[in-house]
Amino acid sequence: MTEPLRLGIAGLGTVGAGVVKIVRQKAALLETRGGRPISISAVSARNRVKDRGVPLDSYDWEDDPVTLAQRDDVDVFVELVGGSDGPAKASTEAALRAGKDVVTANKALLAHHGQALAEAAEASGAVLRFEAAVAGGIPVVKALTEGLAANDIQRVMGVMNGTCNYILTRMESGGLTYKEAFAEADGLGYLEADPNLDVGGIDAGHKLSLLASIAFGTQVDFDAVELEGIGRVSIEDIRQAADMGYKVKLLGVCQMTGRGLEQRMSPCLVPATSPLGQLDGGTNMVMIEGDQVGQIVMSGAGAGEGPTASAVLADVIDIARGTRVSTFGQPSSSLIKPRPATTATPAPYYLRLMLLDKPGALAKVAAVLGEAGVSINRMRQRSHDQNTAPVLIVTHKTTRAALDNALAAMVGTGVVEGEPVALRIEQV
Repeated sequence: MTEPLRLGIAGLGTVGAGVVKIVRQKAALLETRGGRPISISAVSARNRVKDRGVPLDSYDWEDDPVTLAQRDDVDVFVELVGGSDGPAKASTEAALRAGKDVVTANKALLAHHGQALAEAAEASGAVLRFEAAVAGGIPVVKALTEGLAANDIQRVMGVMNGTCNYILTRMESGGLTYKEAFAEADGLGYLEADPNLDVGGIDAGHKLSLLASIAFGTQVDFDAVELEGIGRVSIEDIRQAADMGYKVKLLGVCQMTGRGLEQRMSPCLVPATSPLGQLDGGTNMVMIEGDQVGQIVMSGAGAGEGPTASAVLADVIDIARGTRVSTFGQPSSSLIKPRPATTATPAPYYLRLMLLDKPGALAKVAAVLGEAGVSINRMRQRSHDQNTAPVLIVTHKTTRAALDNALAAMVGTGVVEGEPVALRIEQV
């Protein structure tokens, strides 16, 4: 086929401008690898006059992305608007109804509406691709849907938010408090407009829910992802983890168990010598365990203009080649509604609590843990001021439910000040 594949690009922020740059600068390469020319027919964004560092005057302009999605001279609608609803959802639905293929980097949209959009794509004979929505330039979606398609996936885990990894890395390397590292990341422009999307684990949770769907053949269920951000991780936790041979990472894990589908995004301790433990700065890493290949590790830039635009164009090139893959790797009608796991797989935990300087205080804490069925592996009491002393505990394997019961009971002992911090120690 020699007719060009014509794109309509909605959203001209960092990623959208990056896509335009690649199409303009690498036209010959894209044509060679896609088997046909790739061109841009029209674009859309909120601000028509903003300088985006790339010429746009050769493309038609549409103020409304829905109108752009329905144009006759658009074969592939590239949705880079962002947001789980509003113009992003409306324009994507319009494109699919019109039978147009869609490429998106919008993890929030798919995390909340993935099943319905996958069904709409199949009903109209279109494809919906989203490599750029998960881990930026790392081709993890393609790996799961194609390269590892012959495997029963046992577990997917990884660091999927570069901002959080940067903050935790700087706390360790610079001896910074959480607030100091957060401010540094903000000054560098790493944080979303709503920072809680990053540090609250929501952005990474969106990505994890999409990978879980592909890995285990389930409908996307973001609401069942257990989310915990990094806001309560202190420099003391970072130092104590290092002293025990661990690093603290915001870690996403999904696996199918006898209790149901386990999906969790939370700060965890991982061995410092493991690939995840050695991951510094804003880099992402995804580890996939398959029954035939064992463990596969992929790392790279998880965000930014070049890496994310690269992933967008990878999907576009596949469409140009004629590759047609179901949204989540298999027909949407075959995706089962998952049963959320009632409790996470047992694991050891790291606990930090402030103990009041009272007789028998430590014994009361130990008794509460014992009554909840949580056994202590090791315990350390740090030097203290006049009123409190930090106590660090590493448990043997236990469930989070049993641990939460123990932590709740500690409130009634009268010997613990504030809320204890509990971090899972993940086996990598």
